[in-house]
Amino acid sequence: MIRPKALISWSSGKDSAFALHEVMRAGEFDVVGALTTVTETFGRVSIHGVRQEILQAQCEAAGLPQRIVPIPYPCPNEVYEGRIGEAVAQAVADGVTHMIFGDLFLADIRAYREQKLAGTGITPVFPLWERPTGELAREMIESGLEAHIATVDLKKMPVEFAGRKFDATLLADLPEAVDPCGENGEFHTCVVAGPMFSRRIPIKTGERVERDGYAYCDLMLDKTFPSSRPSEARAGTHNHS
Repeated sequence: MIRPKALISWSSGKDSAFALHEVMRAGEFDVVGALTTVTETFGRVSIHGVRQEILQAQCEAAGLPQRIVPIPYPCPNEVYEGRIGEAVAQAVADGVTHMIFGDLFLADIRAYREQKLAGTGITPVFPLWERPTGELAREMIESGLEAHIATVDLKKMPVEFAGRKFDATLLADLPEAVDPCGENGEFHTCVVAGPMFSRRIPIKTGERVERDGYAYCDLMLDKTFPSSRPSEARAGTHNHS
């Protein structure tokens, strides 16, 4: 049976990673690439602030070719939509029929994606939609997914959360109003291991930078550690942070 080709909308964070995991587990789609917007001014994943070398390592560990959409900083909405439109048109030309998103419950975001993809030939897919986020966060952690908080909205969380591991201790420490998955934009993550990866990505945490009301923790590849073997990455037997 020929499965429909899909791209994962890859943010470098836990939600897109777990959406990929769920889709891979279900086996309904042939995921042929990871689509990511990169702010060319900084050479980092847009919004998350993750370095491109980590993005590349993630895609290699997931076995997915990168599809980079470069955008300027700041990026006017018409420029963003134009460049995404070009990437969608290229995907259609390559036989892609579906786009997978890690959105959880923000109806306006889902409606925006559906509206922009309507008539393009690509159907959006939301494998995590309306899963209770407290349970989902615990399920992610229990699956072996490991991530660090890359970005914090300082209006909603203290700067000290930037760089912390996304684990059970973090969930217990989150301010009461913060969604366990950060779906309201409270925080964004960078995934370094999990069942969607063939190996762990060793990283180290660098300095925190505050800009435009957000705190970014500079996550870097830790070249002193070789990447874990696949079995170790899945079993979660190492903890390079």
